[in-house]
Amino acid sequence: MKVTVHVRRRPDIADPHGTTVARALRDLGFEEVSTVRIDREILLELEDADPETVEERVRAMCDQLLANPVMDDYEITVA
Repeated sequence: MKVTVHVRRRPDIADPHGTTVARALRDLGFEEVSTVRIDREILLELEDADPETVEERVRAMCDQLLANPVMDDYEITVA
């Protein structure tokens, strides 16, 4: 079963990577760029076929490793 996890930095948490990219874009002449946020997309393939069990297991993966529960929010899509 294919699973996509989209991890986003919480809006109230600084995104230093995004800030660096925004500054670099402006330095390259793209002055219209005011803010950049960098998100992550994690693609997983799991052998289990039960979508409910898969989502539960992936949620545990996110809480323990894939996302920082203090700084990130995540969304799981089971296909």
